[in-house]
Amino acid sequence: MQVILGVIFHFIGGFASGSFYMPYKKVKGWSWESFWIVGGLFSWLIVPPIAAYLTIPGFAEIIKNTPTSTLTATYVMGLLWGIGGLTYGLGVRYLGVSLGSSIILGLCSVFGALIPSVYYYYNQTEGKDTIVDLFTSHWGIMVILGLAVCVIGIVISGKAGAMKDKDLAGLNNSIKNSSSDAHGHVDAGGNEFELGKGLILAIISGVLSACFSFGIEAGSSMGATANELWKAANPQETGEFLYKNNVIFVVILWGGLTTNFVWCMILNARNKTFGDYTNKQSPLLKNYLLCALGGTMWFLQFFFYGMGESKMGNGASSWILHMSFIILVANMWGLLLKEWKGVTKKTTTTIIIGIITIIASVIIVGYGNSLKP
Repeated sequence: MQVILGVIFHFIGGFASGSFYMPYKKVKGWSWESFWIVGGLFSWLIVPPIAAYLTIPGFAEIIKNTPTSTLTATYVMGLLWGIGGLTYGLGVRYLGVSLGSSIILGLCSVFGALIPSVYYYYNQTEGKDTIVDLFTSHWGIMVILGLAVCVIGIVISGKAGAMKDKDLAGLNNSIKNSSSDAHGHVDAGGNEFELGKGLILAIISGVLSACFSFGIEAGSSMGATANELWKAANPQETGEFLYKNNVIFVVILWGGLTTNFVWCMILNARNKTFGDYTNKQSPLLKNYLLCALGGTMWFLQFFFYGMGESKMGNGASSWILHMSFIILVANMWGLLLKEWKGVTKKTTTTIIIGIITIIASVIIVGYGNSLKP
């Protein structure tokens, strides 16, 4: 039952993450950097402490009493992850929701799942899985197999992206007055598509986004403290505290806010777009509400990730499962947004195979985790 609940929580978080960019696509009259940072203020500064306040009594005291070294390590991981989050938004801008999310989160799942297990091989910690555990146990081998299948899905999705680029080049050239430029194309949904630029951003994002997983590990003592306090206050309860990671998220996201705020302010200055925030020619109230919705949805991925992790345990299986659900949902949105309309049947078939492969990886990882003693 614990595993089933964990899968459900990860799916809800994956749906929130795979869908968070949808409100941003409805923002009118604002530059990318303007709507990204307004939504980010909700994602990284406003909603996390509210969630922690509602779920963890005295969360601020836990942070206050945490050693500076732990807070620094957690914050630094947040800074690095912030670069990944920033380039995630740009990657989706140039690759589309489906392809961008597939490549970015696929790479993120690989690094986020394996590197912590390597770390714990050299720094043995009770309750933490090592790389040896993964390769020497039946459940671990199943998780590794699921990871391998996920990587195959990423490769197939990347292949579909290259095919889409070729298809759109022919389509744009065949339509008079089409909106294309020397570097990219526009798909049937009116989205920018620049494969080269998008892939570079996706790789950077995929590698650095995994730092969120490392940030959770770095700040795990805060979660442990929240867990102990909850158990002391609720001796009749069994299992782990469902919301213990919410206090860690507050510190990690401070780092993410720092990176994104600095870069977006630079872009506002460079592009002279500071006026977006008060431009009465745009639907200001609607834009702010859409950004608030997108930012809140973005945070909910980690809110439910923490819940899923508390049921399934921290390690490769939880991380891969969560990332795979996000990839799956993002791809479904990509199909609904017509990001693949106008391409050849072969290209469409390729991306569908990629999605099915990722679904298979989710099933394999879930099964492997159920075998864990």
